[in-house]
Amino acid sequence: MKTVVFSDIDGTLLHSDHQMSVATKEAILSLQAKDIPFVIVSARSPSGIYPILKKNDFTCAIIAYSGGLILNEAHEVIASQGFSASQAKAMIGFMHQQGFDLTANIYSGDDWIVEKRDERVLREEHIVEAKARVASFNELSDDMSVNKILCMCNPDYTNDIEKALKERFKDVVISKSSDILIEINALGITKAHAVEVLCDYYHCPIDQAIAFGDNYNDLSMLEAVGHPYLMANAPQALLEKLPTHTLSNDDDGLVYALKQLQLIDG
Repeated sequence: MKTVVFSDIDGTLLHSDHQMSVATKEAILSLQAKDIPFVIVSARSPSGIYPILKKNDFTCAIIAYSGGLILNEAHEVIASQGFSASQAKAMIGFMHQQGFDLTANIYSGDDWIVEKRDERVLREEHIVEAKARVASFNELSDDMSVNKILCMCNPDYTNDIEKALKERFKDVVISKSSDILIEINALGITKAHAVEVLCDYYHCPIDQAIAFGDNYNDLSMLEAVGHPYLMANAPQALLEKLPTHTLSNDDDGLVYALKQLQLIDG
């Protein structure tokens, strides 16, 4: 069948140590050899995705910022959407006023901007193998387009912070991507919409597309495609919500499902 395979990165494509197994690498290379498009879908910036492609010899399209930026195999922009830096400053100002225990990050294009390279930023730099740029948010041009705000939170307060932000800001998409991360995108930006764009790009009916994810910000994508697979390491509430599961990321659940679908040998 004509299909496209979409996969989240952290908790899905990579093991818990943020490394990819040999089996997963070989499965994706096998898809590419069969001209089956494989697309990495992530809240990460392009620079946080490129090392994975380079390290594993992947040639694939990218959905970055949970759909805020879509690049083809040549890393040319297919679609980009964001909100103004003035809007971003207002939201971050609110976070500071409320005394939230978090570190705010601004992403514009492939530029990752922080006001301080603290322990949270250093941890993220290590995971994604990309570097943040230190600058004052107040000095950013108000009309600069921002693809995403990332809030790195104290895990004890992530849910409370997410709730407060959603109550205060109705004109953006706010989603929790882990127990410490909250993503803020422009209204209309979802992984589901980005998947629709690339299904059109590849002339593939979305009901024939396959997607893998493990967390709440993957839900729209999983509900959009015809063949969704939730990783066994997903939160229990999601496992109860979606019926189609595969093995955990540490057990190569993506590989297992692709074999079940007979897209790769095994």
